[in-house]
Amino acid sequence: MTRANLRPTRTGGDVATPGSARILAVDYGRKRVGLALSDELGITAQPLATIVRTNRRELMRRFRELCANHSVGRIVVGHPLHINGERSEMALEAEQFATRISKELGIETELFDERLTTWEAKQSVTTRKLASGRKHQHIDAIAAAVLLHDYLASRSQATRCKNGQETQREP
Repeated sequence: MTRANLRPTRTGGDVATPGSARILAVDYGRKRVGLALSDELGITAQPLATIVRTNRRELMRRFRELCANHSVGRIVVGHPLHINGERSEMALEAEQFATRISKELGIETELFDERLTTWEAKQSVTTRKLASGRKHQHIDAIAAAVLLHDYLASRSQATRCKNGQETQREP
């Protein structure tokens, strides 16, 4: 089963701005938080930024500012499950973080399986052959973009299935 086939888990909250269509993806970490942003139609995912964590209050201020500046209507937080699907210690922290964002910002927040996104991001950076100093800066934002891409693909697939547009695939 691929990440794109897994269902997201809703954490609660309301959409902050009616009509907002941008989705912010968060690759949560203890030291850095990677961010990626969708376009207004929710089709593409682009790395946005990496925030170095200093304290909770400052992190929430930065999130509030980014969400307002980019008209974010939904936040997807990476859920770092073990490869066998069990919750890891970081998964519990990500769940708490998603709940905090939802409560403090009032924006609908979901958890989405992020297994292997950092590995994919590292592969992408290696392929692009960025200077070693720049690799470290961008990995978290690229991992968030991989997460967001998978999330958008899962939504698109779910919509096609719901509308009866999914075609049979040959093995």
